[in-house]
Amino acid sequence: MTNAQPSTLPDWLRHQAQQRPHAIALRHKRLGTWHALSWQDVATAVEQLAAGLAQQGFAAGDALLLVSHPREEALLLSLAAQWNGGIAIPLDPQLTDDALRSVLTHIAPRFVFAEDDGQIDRLLTYEGLRVIDANPRNLASHPHAAVTDYRALSVHNENGFASAARPHDDAFAFVRLDADGQLVEQRFPHATLVREAQQLVATEKLNADDEAFAARAFAAASQARYLIAPWVLSGFRLNFPESLATRDNDRRELAPTLVAGTRETYARVAQLVDDRLPGARSWRRRLINRAQRKQGGPLARALTWWLITRPLREVIGFSRTHAALVIGPPLDEKTAALFNAIRVDVRAWPDTGDWRRVEPKRQAVTPQRYATDGASEQPAY
Repeated sequence: MTNAQPSTLPDWLRHQAQQRPHAIALRHKRLGTWHALSWQDVATAVEQLAAGLAQQGFAAGDALLLVSHPREEALLLSLAAQWNGGIAIPLDPQLTDDALRSVLTHIAPRFVFAEDDGQIDRLLTYEGLRVIDANPRNLASHPHAAVTDYRALSVHNENGFASAARPHDDAFAFVRLDADGQLVEQRFPHATLVREAQQLVATEKLNADDEAFAARAFAAASQARYLIAPWVLSGFRLNFPESLATRDNDRRELAPTLVAGTRETYARVAQLVDDRLPGARSWRRRLINRAQRKQGGPLARALTWWLITRPLREVIGFSRTHAALVIGPPLDEKTAALFNAIRVDVRAWPDTGDWRRVEPKRQAVTPQRYATDGASEQPAY
């Protein structure tokens, strides 16, 4: 008798840990060095974080906000929240104070993950929040009673910690302000993410040997749909750059086989290609221009490939890419022509969603005023 097909992201994570426990699942760069976690490492970390969240009072149906750029702690915590039957809501760290206040007022979470002291200080101006501190530099724990160090959250359980996730539970939600300043959200149940991931994996022929690069905003819905869910289903390696500032160098170093980005992402990379080419009168520029116009015979195409195209693909980190995805609107004509010229087939995938207005919860967190030096009070924002 065979086991049933996994139906939630935690189920798929456990499946990968059982099938290929020692294979690399996740890599992140810190202080110039890549650090790797196996599938067993990831599953164990998520299970222990889930137990720690439960010990703190996180239960099925609860929301965990993650105010963070792409980083491994935010990913593991989001899976831990889902392990407990909760929902992960990634937020853009650049969210304005007004937008953050709207999110906290309407969603009224009790748990928030923050990636740095600046975000922690913003969040501590609101009552009723349990803040999880990423503390990436392994400094002394934050002294505030409402702050829990990420490293101290994990709870080891000899008998394991069973997942409470169900297929039709919401796994991720994404929120934004619409043109009228109203907070809207879209939610993705496990079943939806699994179904979409299976389609992507089949269409793009993804497998466990692939390398994916997670440089886009963690708060974008496409991260969940086109990277995180396919990652746990297919078992490929997911890589986090050290920062947005280093993403181009990190991508060149890795040469990922799967790249997912927006039209703006590809336009920026196309500009890198253009910057590497010499002036308009040079023979290299003339060759690539002819390639963009799909001109030239076999000899010209061969010269273009060996002398220009191949080195350019290596420079931008696309030397091994077989799945280049543009999420949402397709590439503009100029960018599309350049990627065609360097033989990168960029395929469009939708970034649609059912955005619905978020109604305020009854017990919403409220901003408070607090003293920073014991003598004077500072406004919350």
